[in-house]
Amino acid sequence: MFGLGWMEIVALVILALLVFGPEKLPQAAAQAGKTLRNLRRMANSARDDLRAGLGPEFADFDPADLNPKNFVRKHLIDDVDEAWNSQDHTASPVGAAAALDEPIEELGYGEIPPYDPEAT
Repeated sequence: MFGLGWMEIVALVILALLVFGPEKLPQAAAQAGKTLRNLRRMANSARDDLRAGLGPEFADFDPADLNPKNFVRKHLIDDVDEAWNSQDHTASPVGAAAALDEPIEELGYGEIPPYDPEAT
């Protein structure tokens, strides 16, 4: 629950008892619950208004995607994972020359490797 352990929850309850007292604590908890429900309802309403205002092109729009962590994961990392999973990885990891069954020639000292204009 919100990343809190049992010790933190017990400490918050004891602090609330000291601040509000045992007679006003139920009223304060009820008021906090109402406030939280109102905030959640306002956030849902704002999200629905945003979706309605954007139109049908953005029906799958989620405001959480605007968070930089989610944006990077969704648009960069997931795309790489999908591309990786769609490739055939049964070929030899040595490279394309090994996949074509061509021998790989080692360069001697001072030799210049071949230039491939399409690779750059």
